[in-house]
Amino acid sequence: MTAPTVEAAIHELMDLAWNVVYDLLEERGLLGDGLFVEEYTGIHSWVEDLTRYTVVHSRTVAVLFVDTRPVDAIAFHHDLLGADDPKSYFRFQM
Repeated sequence: MTAPTVEAAIHELMDLAWNVVYDLLEERGLLGDGLFVEEYTGIHSWVEDLTRYTVVHSRTVAVLFVDTRPVDAIAFHHDLLGADDPKSYFRFQM
C-alpha cells in the first residue's frame, strides 16, 4: 500500500485525465494493463526549467505527465526509475 499523500497525488493526476490516459493505453496496445487507478502505486516527479514531469506507474505500465497533461504511456520497467532522464523512455513531442 502506498502512503496517503502519494496515493492522493496519483489519484489527482489520474482522475483529472483518465479519458486521455485510457486513450494513450489503447494507442500503445497497453489497454489490458492498468485499467484501475488503484493499480498505480508509484510516482516519480521532477522539474526542468518551468516544466514538471511526472511518471505514474503500476506494475505493468507507466504514464508520463507533462505538468498535469498525460502525454505518453509505455510498458513499465524498473530501469525507468533510476534513469538520469526518465522522460527519454517515452515517445512524446513538446
